[in-house]
Amino acid sequence: MGKTAFLITFMTLFVTLSTGGPISAGEPTEKIKQTTDKLVAILSDESLKSPEKRAEKKKRIREVVDERFDWEAFSRRSLGRHWKKMTKEEKKTFVSLFGEILESAYMARVGDYSGEKMSFVEESVDGKYALVQAKIMTEKYGEIPVKYRVRKKENDWLIYDISVQGVSLVNNYRSQFNNILTKSSPHELIKRLQEKLDKG
Repeated sequence: MGKTAFLITFMTLFVTLSTGGPISAGEPTEKIKQTTDKLVAILSDESLKSPEKRAEKKKRIREVVDERFDWEAFSRRSLGRHWKKMTKEEKKTFVSLFGEILESAYMARVGDYSGEKMSFVEESVDGKYALVQAKIMTEKYGEIPVKYRVRKKENDWLIYDISVQGVSLVNNYRSQFNNILTKSSPHELIKRLQEKLDKG
């Protein structure tokens, strides 16, 4: 799957309609389904579809996504060995900017949602970590396998990586960030993220 297809698929992951799940779906799967239901409700809310309601819709979507994503773990894994080289303040700034960039990309793709169907097919738990496997049925790309990697944190299950057709979102960003950080500083990476966000 090409980069564009990957991004489009990722941005529709949380706005698909669940068509079922494993016979004995556990808590990790149920948590992801709950998030899906909340986002579908927001996107289907007629009172939020006018242009003047865009800011409110964006805020509500971010709140729901924040409930399910472990942004610090996602950021730490995306930076790999470079995470330890960053100061506490740089880490905090990076996590915030990274989340905003993904949110911006998500909002730009909301219009691509056309009622794709998702089916949860398997769940495996190993201590505080779990893998939830699903598949999305699309007209353009056919059946797309998706894997959510989650971990238990304070009695909740939070996502720290998503793989689409075997392509890990964390690994995808890690490669990009590594190319920058092997040639420049964390400050430069943060600067580039801020510039990207400012450009929209």
